[in-house]
Amino acid sequence: MWKKIRRLFIIKTKFEAFLITYALATGAVARGQAYMVQYPGWGGKLLFLAATGAVFMAGAKMIEAIELHRTYGNDY
Repeated sequence: MWKKIRRLFIIKTKFEAFLITYALATGAVARGQAYMVQYPGWGGKLLFLAATGAVFMAGAKMIEAIELHRTYGNDY
């Protein structure tokens, strides 16, 4: 039973990684918009870019990890 529950938290395909990246990006854009309202000017824009940029880096790492996992096997 624990293996079935554990499976819910393991990203196995690129499609799953893209879905998670989309969800993170949606939240980051909402957070970035709040930053732009709270900090008008360059400060808000820089915080917006930082919030969305972090999502792109996380998405790239997830996709890279899936590729490495496929290459080197299922040992985890």
